[in-house]
Amino acid sequence: EVQVVESGGASVQAGGSLKLSCTASGLIFDSYTLGWFRQAPGKEREGVSCITWNGEHTYYADSVKGRFTISRDNAKRTLYLEMNSLEVDDTALYVCALDAGRGCLINGLRLGVSGFSNHGQGTQVTVSS
Repeated sequence: EVQVVESGGASVQAGGSLKLSCTASGLIFDSYTLGWFRQAPGKEREGVSCITWNGEHTYYADSVKGRFTISRDNAKRTLYLEMNSLEVDDTALYVCALDAGRGCLINGLRLGVSGFSNHGQGTQVTVSS
């Protein structure tokens, strides 16, 4: 059974930082493409960031480029998302997603993280002004 657990969400003020973590079991972790998507009330699900199986390539939504950093530690079966200079618009449920059969991009253009086959329940990030 695949289990995915996110942690690290919290309430912070704008300009602050958080580091999210995601651990996964029940699968061959280092063969999976990993990523984060977020879901805010009244908004569409948004792919935030994605990293290839070996960490060689990373991708970011335009809205978070330069502020967020994705990384993975395959030995620890853990995915990370370091978030700096947080903005009110970053408020959302952040969900870790995994897929063995897909790359990070759809048609080489758009993050496909939102459609990944495995994901956790998410961790809430709330940014206040």
